[in-house]
Amino acid sequence: MIAAMDIRVTKVSKSKINEINFDNLPFGKYFTDHMLEVDYENGEWKTPEIKPYQALSLEPSIAALHYGQAIFEGIKAYKNVNGEAFIFRPEDNFRRFNISADRMQMPAVPEEIFIEGMRRLIEIDKNWIPAKKDYSLYIRPFMFATDNVIGVKPSDTYKFIILLSPTGPYYATPMKIHVEEKYTRATPGGVGFAKNAGNYGASLKAFADAKAEGYDQVLWTDAFEHKWLQEVGTMNVFFIIGNTVITPSLDEGTILEGVTRDSAITVLKEMGLKVEERKISIDELIEAYKAGSFLEVFGTGTAATISPIKELRYRDFHMYFDTATWKISPALKKNLTDIREGNVPDKFGWMVKV
Repeated sequence: MIAAMDIRVTKVSKSKINEINFDNLPFGKYFTDHMLEVDYENGEWKTPEIKPYQALSLEPSIAALHYGQAIFEGIKAYKNVNGEAFIFRPEDNFRRFNISADRMQMPAVPEEIFIEGMRRLIEIDKNWIPAKKDYSLYIRPFMFATDNVIGVKPSDTYKFIILLSPTGPYYATPMKIHVEEKYTRATPGGVGFAKNAGNYGASLKAFADAKAEGYDQVLWTDAFEHKWLQEVGTMNVFFIIGNTVITPSLDEGTILEGVTRDSAITVLKEMGLKVEERKISIDELIEAYKAGSFLEVFGTGTAATISPIKELRYRDFHMYFDTATWKISPALKKNLTDIREGNVPDKFGWMVKV
């Protein structure tokens, strides 16, 4: 691993932490004192630098602005009951980041830059980790093309940055979701499995239309029949039908391989539940709802954590749920929270100490 002396560090003269109201932390609005930045030039990564959070100076011709070569990740750090800082499953995000990089024809970021750079950055700004229930330090690694030339080809230069943002719950209340059948998020052979910026930009019209009708997000369906369920705009999705938990499979490469999704599957199985990763259609959900066997529906994601869904709407058919009576997803959320906060032993080895 890269040693601390191999990362140039320039600290702020005065922290801005006392200017932040930690009782009111909207997602992604505030950033810590420092950030990590490193450039890729001439086929190699340069020396990483931790510096005060600041604006970037970029030319208007940079390739990322014109051709969309930009990827990112979302990770979280927590404080345990003893006040120690831990990062939740960063190795999995590192692996997924480089899968996205490969799909977008970008260079792989070395582990010593991604993991050790992140650890060192959080070590410097660890006082920004909120010590409150459902609060955390959100970590945003991202990379974008920086060639100053207009032409459709992979860039030769890139910039990799990590930002830190103290945050509260992404969704504070149960969600209302509209099942999308007009717009398409991803197709087999596309980039649905990659966490690239374009996936999210392309989703905004569907989200805006759903929001105008009073919904929080959309549940994407397949591009061909618009009946096979994929994921919600900001998270993977789980359905509890009878005694089985079902989540759409990753087989077609149209949905994100969520780290929280994988964690949820592991913990649900530990809880003794049957979990199926498979294709599931909106017709199956409606049939189960009418039969009274569709019991719970929730989303999973780094930002969203475990987010209950109180309403699903498909065309003119509404499925309503009394989230206050649920048993399984609240227990799942508690179990994951206990691991992250150090209330129970981390037998899965998910928490990486800062």
